Amino acid sequence: MRWLDRIPLVWLVVLALWMAVAPITPEPHLIEKLRMLGQGLLSRPLDIFDLFIHALPLVLLVLRLWRRVASARAAAGKH
Repeated sequence: MRWLDRIPLVWLVVLALWMAVAPITPEPHLIEKLRMLGQGLLSRPLDIFDLFIHALPLVLLVLRLWRRVASARAAAGKH
């Protein structure tokens, strides 16, 4: 997971926010696909791929932040 640590955090935040709200109108794809998933309507391969593409940057951002917090706690525990 070191490759994830090498991605600049600011770019990961920008990408995650961009993909979370794109396209802004009529409704962000991520919201639409999550709603479809909740209703049990997410069945077409294109819709599943769309959910994956729009959610992946957010998942990577969460992982990156989690690793950052975990490494900071580990460093604080060593002292």
